Formats: sequence, C-alpha cells, structure tokens
Amino acid sequence: MTSAGTPATEALRAAEVAFTMHAYAHDPRATSYGLEAAEALGVDPDRVFKTLMIEADGSLAVVVVPVSGTVDLKAAASALGAKRAQLADPAAAQRATGYVLGGISPIGQKRRHRTVIDETAELWESVLVSGGRRGLDVELSPRDLIDLTQGIVAAVGR
Repeated sequence: MTSAGTPATEALRAAEVAFTMHAYAHDPRATSYGLEAAEALGVDPDRVFKTLMIEADGSLAVVVVPVSGTVDLKAAASALGAKRAQLADPAAAQRATGYVLGGISPIGQKRRHRTVIDETAELWESVLVSGGRRGLDVELSPRDLIDLTQGIVAAVGR
C-alpha cells in the first residue's frame, strides 16, 4: 500500500524497517482510538498498542501499552527513574510530538523522547502502533519498535 506518508512511515522507511500499513475508516465518534483500530482491523486488542505521553518529574516521555488496558503511572515513573508521573497535557503532547491525539505514534516524533514499552509487546511476533494519523496503524516487530524508539521494556501496563 502506498500513501503520502506520515513522519512515522517516513522514519520506518528511512530506517529500512519492515512494516505493514493498516488503514481503516476512523469514526470521529469513537471513544477509544486504540480499541477502534483493533476492532476495525480484526486484531487482538492485546497486540495493538497505544502511545501515551506522560510527564515524569517534569519531562515528557512516551509510554506504549496495549489498547486493552491502561498505563500504570507508578511503574512508568519507576522505569524512567522518576519519582512520579502523570498523563501529559493533551496540547503539550500534540506540540511535542507533531501528531494529533488518536494519531500519536511512538515513531517519527518531532524530537526523541524517552520511551517505555510494555513488556507484553515481546510476546508477539508483530505488534501494531499508530502510523501517525487517526485511521492508520503500522505493524512491525517488537524488536524493531524497541530499537527505533530506543525503548526501555518494562511492566507498565495493567
């Protein structure tokens, strides 16, 4: 599938990482972007990961967890060596990543942020994350996701 591309797909191409794009019709009324993607693509929600921006001791960071659950902020803070963490302000997350909510990808952000990926990603041969816009996910190996984001793997989902 060819597309105009997003910063995420361009970063994947530039890194020569094997990936598959999965586009779907985004419903603006959807309450959960990640669960919408899993359902639209017919993929186990434990294999589809959402990208959340958090603020850990005053610095923005990325946490990637399955769409079937939530982030454990205490565990995320610990993985980052921080005392505490909270979800980032949505406007700050959009400014820092260059993506809109529901389309924030852990790949190809405006600048690199420390990233923590839930350990369950390693249970799968491939995982799906946002491709950089609503209605687009990219499928890649967990190892490539970890390498590209220089991610820390930890138990941060619940």
